[in-house]
Amino acid sequence: MAKTILAVDDSGSLRQMVVFSLRAAGYQVVEAVDGQDGLEQASAQVFDLVLTDQNMPRMDGLALIRALRAMPTYQRVPILMLTTESSDEMKAKGKAAGANGWLVKPFDPQRLIDVVKKVIG
Repeated sequence: MAKTILAVDDSGSLRQMVVFSLRAAGYQVVEAVDGQDGLEQASAQVFDLVLTDQNMPRMDGLALIRALRAMPTYQRVPILMLTTESSDEMKAKGKAAGANGWLVKPFDPQRLIDVVKKVIG
């Protein structure tokens, strides 16, 4: 059965690119428009991987990661940040919140797929 990924980003065009790339690689993808929407989706079903942006309205990526890590079902689920933020300080905050990896936008679709495969197979 295909692994299911939750893609959380407030940019519709970026979400489309992520979804297109991951579906082409054989993954099922569910979209969320911001952190709050992502948290609601993650509460309704358990994903194999969560891919989230940092800067979003209503709830940012770090807040989403902290909220997911507080849920028993998400303590071991890999979470990757896909964001324009690339400072070491931001990466340290992401790691502290519970992110497993970091990809910087604009992203290379093949690199995204390679990282996802490495993390969830």
